[in-house]
Amino acid sequence: MRVVVAGAHGQVARRLDRILTARGHTVVGIIRNPDHRADLEIDGAEAAVLDLEQATVDQLADVVRGADAVVFAAGAGPGSSAERKHTVDKGAALLLADAAERAGVRPYLLISSMGAQLARQGTPHGMDPVFAAYLQAKLASEDNILPRPALDTTIVRPGRLTDEPGTGRVTIGHGLEIGDIPRDDVAAVLAAIVEDGKSNDVLELVSGDTPIEEAVAALP
Repeated sequence: MRVVVAGAHGQVARRLDRILTARGHTVVGIIRNPDHRADLEIDGAEAAVLDLEQATVDQLADVVRGADAVVFAAGAGPGSSAERKHTVDKGAALLLADAAERAGVRPYLLISSMGAQLARQGTPHGMDPVFAAYLQAKLASEDNILPRPALDTTIVRPGRLTDEPGTGRVTIGHGLEIGDIPRDDVAAVLAAIVEDGKSNDVLELVSGDTPIEEAVAALP
C-alpha cells in the first residue's frame, strides 16, 4: 500500500510511519518543516514538504494522487493559539479531504479526540478556551468529512494519550468512558485500520483487554 500521512512528524504519526514501513508499505509523510525530513527518512518514510495552512488543493492532490489511503495526523500542537486550532485541526483536515476527493483516493482516516462531542454543547464551564477551540475544530472536521460520499472515512477518537509502552490491547467502541491509551497502541490501531479498510464510522479508543488485531477485525 501507499499511504500518505499528513502531519507525519507528530508523536503518533511517527509511530504509525514506522509500523507501516516495517510491514512493507510505502509511507509519504507530509511535513511543514524541511528540517524534519531526516527524521522521516530514519522512520523509513518519504517526505513531502508542504505547509498545509498555505497549500492549495491542487498542490496537495499532487502528493495524494495514487495513494491507497490518506491519514490526517496533523495538529497545531501544544502552545498554539485558538486561531491555529481552526486553521490546522480543521482547515488542514478539510483541505486533505478536498485533495483526496480530487485525486480519487477514497480511504480517509482522521485522528480526532474523545472529547470532541463536548463541543456540541458549547464551551463547558471552566474549560480552557484554547482547548475548547481545539475540540470545536475536531468536531467541525468530523461533521464535514464523514458525510462525503466520495470518501470512505474512519474517525478515531483516542482517549488521553500517554507515552507508556503499548500493551497491544485496547477497547474500541462508541460511548466509552474517557480513559488513557499509549500512543504506541493508537498508532497500532491506526495501522490495522488502514490495512483492514474499515470505513464510515466514528470510533472511540482507550486501553482495554482485547488484542488490537482482534478488536479491529471485529468492527463492522
